[in-house]
Amino acid sequence: MNDRKLFLSRELAWLDFNARVLDEALCEANPLLERLKFISITDSNLDEFFMVRIAGLRRLVRAGCDFPDPAGLRPSEQLSEARKKICKLILRRRKCLDGILRELENYGVRLREAGDVGEDIQAQLATFFDDQIMPVLTPFAVDSAHPFPLLTSGAIVIAVEIASSTGSCGESRFAFVEVPGVLDRFVEVTGRPADSGRLLVTLESVIWENIGKLFPGCRIADRIMFRITRDMDLTFSDDPEGSMSLLESIHTKLQQRKQREAIRLEFCRRDTGKLAAWLKKSVDIAEEFCYCIDSFIYLKQFMQLPGVINMPELLEEEWKTSDVFELEGSASIFDAIKKAGDTAVFLPFHNFDCLTRLLNAAADDPDVLAIKQTLYRVGSSSPVVDALRRAAENGKQVTAVIELRARFDEGNNIGRARALEESGAHVVYGVSGLKVHAKALLIVRREAGRLRRYVHLATGNYNARTAKQYTDIGIISTDPDLCSDAAALFNILTGFSTAPEWKCVSCAPFNLRSRFEELVKREIRFARAGLPAKITAKMNSLSDEGMIRILHEAAAAGVELQLIVRGICCYRILPKEKNVRIISIVDRYLEHSRIFCFNNGGSPEYFLSSADWMSRNLDRRIELLFPVRDEKICSMLRDILNFQLQDSDKARQLRPSGSYTRPDMSEYTGNRSQRRTSDYLRSISEKSRNRRGGILEIYANDR
Repeated sequence: MNDRKLFLSRELAWLDFNARVLDEALCEANPLLERLKFISITDSNLDEFFMVRIAGLRRLVRAGCDFPDPAGLRPSEQLSEARKKICKLILRRRKCLDGILRELENYGVRLREAGDVGEDIQAQLATFFDDQIMPVLTPFAVDSAHPFPLLTSGAIVIAVEIASSTGSCGESRFAFVEVPGVLDRFVEVTGRPADSGRLLVTLESVIWENIGKLFPGCRIADRIMFRITRDMDLTFSDDPEGSMSLLESIHTKLQQRKQREAIRLEFCRRDTGKLAAWLKKSVDIAEEFCYCIDSFIYLKQFMQLPGVINMPELLEEEWKTSDVFELEGSASIFDAIKKAGDTAVFLPFHNFDCLTRLLNAAADDPDVLAIKQTLYRVGSSSPVVDALRRAAENGKQVTAVIELRARFDEGNNIGRARALEESGAHVVYGVSGLKVHAKALLIVRREAGRLRRYVHLATGNYNARTAKQYTDIGIISTDPDLCSDAAALFNILTGFSTAPEWKCVSCAPFNLRSRFEELVKREIRFARAGLPAKITAKMNSLSDEGMIRILHEAAAAGVELQLIVRGICCYRILPKEKNVRIISIVDRYLEHSRIFCFNNGGSPEYFLSSADWMSRNLDRRIELLFPVRDEKICSMLRDILNFQLQDSDKARQLRPSGSYTRPDMSEYTGNRSQRRTSDYLRSISEKSRNRRGGILEIYANDR
């Protein structure tokens, strides 16, 4: 179990995941504009990979911490191997984008650079530049009086070398023009004949062709287009002297992000001239972190293009969501919850509205005394926060545990925290040294002279936007054990309580790792006793060294492992492990739910969790694992896991080599798990409206 051959490299495994995302852009079964969206997602993912993972590896190398990872690769080797994979990914992405844009022309839509259109259109674009673009632009000169400017990370920038219009000799002068993000990336050329189709040009190319107007009296000797990506992997630590609060510390560091060093330099075209050399030197970046994108850059913004084109026939039809039928048919949602017992909410197949309805009811109900909730990523506009604010204004005891250190959402979370405080809510900014990643809501209500608690525990964030894009599962319950454990969790988060004797949940960093290990070891004991042993687990990432070792031990003992790991998977399947199957599913929705099923000698136990099997989740965060005891919900989880394990349209299977199989199809079969899940849950809701009672029979028949 100490063999490095048991592991795959984490960083390289992440790049392989992004390659699987790009596969969706190449999948002909996807409508054309859906394929374009996946190109945008791939580019966005790669940006974050540089800002966090590549930045971290480079810091390790610079600090001399060049120690190998569990797979045996040192940080310097990981950087080298990552660059090879990234270069291949960029080339493959460019060919894919070129193919999609050519196909778009068959539908009468052309995307061009401003320099590649006729003179009459260029004249029209020049007028558009003068009227609509130039007033927004600000050139930044670089000379003895103007230091090198602070260029925005991720923005498209044009650098120019300026020569005197008189042709006199002298030292070169340089300037920068940022392409403003406040303007639309794609400009449609209007006033064209209907039979000529639609013509779009990129904003940056219009600026490129007209940039000389920003420097009257000067001659543009050279110009290049580029993007800088900065190191954004900030570490927030508590102030040992207590002179600065966590909120103040994070706010300060967010301001410093603009000044972080460059981790990547992307050129729009290959350029080895003096201007490019000067830029690399000025930015202080090594050649190994420079990339030539021989096509459009900043493809993340191509997510805007489907909306600009507005051709629904080139998008996948909307999948109808359904209401949670157990919460319908009652004037009071609290009465509905008591009547239904444990209730599952499957996002995005169910409407997120059921949770906002619960919070709004709690905010307005005079019998509700207190609301406690954890918030990790709430979004810039949040109906959840709005409900909590109204509850506080209505005199409820509202406690919000807001994790300010949610990467790239720090600013949003600070804004929401201040808004809640202004409304009178008690706001707690996490726990010293630990991120609060658990998803929990607790409502305390007075009923018939006694207090009753309602709890919601989930795998995903209370975010109305991602609730439409991520698959997540939550349980609404009045179960006394779940409510007691949730109350204990909030006491830990807001006070000085130590970990209690949990009644049914497991909580990181206290006992979550040991609980998972205990459950795996139990299956090992069953296998060694000659009894059926099986673990089915669905998660986002599997990279924790300890969990991978014990899973290999389980495989060696004969335990059947069925793992559904969307993203990073560092488990290397050994050739002899015929009882191990690992798949990754990339589809319309981001697979985000964590489901764990342990066979338990033929009496399967199901759990949901906010945690992946990663070291940070098990050791450095507040996370929850909670059991699913309700028979009908267990039945649903079993069916949904089976849909994924049977998926032949979107599942990629991990090979012992570390590579994945790739579905190659021009149309979908009936084994697309997300579609099956959507139809399955909607069917249950529709049948249940017409047939109250006999719910277990409905679930069983739908399998």
